[in-house]
Amino acid sequence: MQLEKYKIQSHNEDVLAGHQRKLAYTLSEVENAENIIQKLVDFQIAIPSWALGTGGTRFGRFSGGGEPRSLEEKIEDVGLLHSLNQASGAISLHIPWDIPQNAQAIKVLAAQHGLKFDAVNSNTFQDQANQEYSYKFGSLQNVNKAIRKQAIDHNIEVIKQGIELGSESLTVWLSDGSCFPGQLNFRKAYQNTLESLEEIYAALPDNWKLFLEYKCAEPNFYSTTVGDWGQSYSYVKKLGDKAFTLVDLGHHLPNANIEQIVSLLLMEGKLGGFHFNDSKYGDDDLTAGALKPYQLFLIFNELVEGMDARGMNHATDLGWMIDASHNVKDPLEDLLQSVEAIMTAYAQALSVDKKALEIAQEENDVVRCQEILQDAFRTDVRALVAEARLRAGGALNPIALYRNLKIRENLIQERGLKAVSTGL
Repeated sequence: MQLEKYKIQSHNEDVLAGHQRKLAYTLSEVENAENIIQKLVDFQIAIPSWALGTGGTRFGRFSGGGEPRSLEEKIEDVGLLHSLNQASGAISLHIPWDIPQNAQAIKVLAAQHGLKFDAVNSNTFQDQANQEYSYKFGSLQNVNKAIRKQAIDHNIEVIKQGIELGSESLTVWLSDGSCFPGQLNFRKAYQNTLESLEEIYAALPDNWKLFLEYKCAEPNFYSTTVGDWGQSYSYVKKLGDKAFTLVDLGHHLPNANIEQIVSLLLMEGKLGGFHFNDSKYGDDDLTAGALKPYQLFLIFNELVEGMDARGMNHATDLGWMIDASHNVKDPLEDLLQSVEAIMTAYAQALSVDKKALEIAQEENDVVRCQEILQDAFRTDVRALVAEARLRAGGALNPIALYRNLKIRENLIQERGLKAVSTGL
């Protein structure tokens, strides 16, 4: 289904007076508010095709109904999100879950919804139907050369699919590793993985990027072949200028200083992008900003500082993506919440008094440094985020409008209560 513009306009008219009161106060409090609003208008966060259905755990999955049954319906759902918030103008596909039957028709459909195709994602962590070899003991690291070749060929096929859609990046996440000591020769696993990645890298078009994601554990629990940012950095440094590290916020050991990781990767020119989510215990894939909003703000503070230091375009020079699993929420509502949290953290980081912070740092004034950051974090910038949506043509309160229009109920009526999203 598509959301008519007049419904958004009607909603905005109903709540405009209250928004304008809040905005007037925020404009009086934040010095560079107009600059922040424009940057928010420009900022887009890609929605992953696999996050549009109800997620689950190894214990169970409870469908919410009305899930997208095809790639076309996934594009329609992201189009709905983008209509509401005007900040979700791209979709990230997972292959082979989302192989287009007609790439040109899919591009036309996406364009009708105002969407572009962000990074395409390969899948060598599952065995697919009619697959000749199993990835039970790894893919790009596998001791069997034929299995490595199968995984390499799959990634190259994903690149070809992405080229047809207009994507310009490939994300590689590997579940490769080992569950028990002695199972794996670490050195040989690294070498096999590097050689495999080199073949994939050689297939990249000149304008493409390769994002290498890392994860500390799961599904292997003794070792992971690309287990942390240092290992990813080691690979992408060797691969070349088109290879970058991808940071997933849930893929770290407990209490890892993600903002420091981000700063160093930016400094080295090897930060490719993000998978945004939140967590309490591990790779929980919860709504971004739901548990650790201050950490999300601190990450964006380093991002803004680091990108500005390198003269980077905030909106286009890094890959901004969500990677979440919605086990008990309506997936579309959850994604709206994540985008809102990301935009809020970004706006807060843009409001930091950078000159004052730099002076305080040079003077080792620890208390002042903390006060400057926490002052920005505690400033309510939600009116700026809403104003950016309004100027871009979105809804002032996306979730309220989503519920008022009974969008989930309409999707259930259209697709059925038992619909299951492809790939889940």
